[in-house]
Amino acid sequence: MVFAHDTEIALAAAAALVNTAHGTDDLSTVAALDELVAAWGWTGSRRHTAAELGEVQALRPRLQRLWHVDEPEAVALVNELLRDFRALPQLVKHDGWDYHVHAAPPDAPLSARMAVEAAMAMVDVIRMNELDRLRVCAASDCDDVHVDLSKNRSRQYCTTRCSNRMNVAAFRARRG
Repeated sequence: MVFAHDTEIALAAAAALVNTAHGTDDLSTVAALDELVAAWGWTGSRRHTAAELGEVQALRPRLQRLWHVDEPEAVALVNELLRDFRALPQLVKHDGWDYHVHAAPPDAPLSARMAVEAAMAMVDVIRMNELDRLRVCAASDCDDVHVDLSKNRSRQYCTTRCSNRMNVAAFRARRG
């Protein structure tokens, strides 16, 4: 494990949120947001409204920037998110998880909880000097982001689908 379990989950969830904006918008309905929230286990209150969906959609470009900046700019972005969403870190234990950090209250807007959770995970990434683990998929036709949690830092693709597609293309190119 590279980071604490909750940090790894928060980073993967942030990448999943960012990736909903690539290609066709995979987060265009409240139902799609409900599925994303359930898939990544975000807790706390929900409004289930178009306004809530809009707030989450508006968060995506801010988080996406974290995959494309150097350390000083990443620090500025993280501090901006923590400040804008009024983060107040506290230890919590719930839903079978041992103690971990929440920095937004459960009644905060969903977008605030998502932003703060991503920012807190980025705090760990930056403190451990691991920004190079935030990657953009190496597939020529994919802009999705991912977090390389492999021990040897070798993950290049966002999914096995992209990896397989690029490997098949390379094989075909070699065969001529």
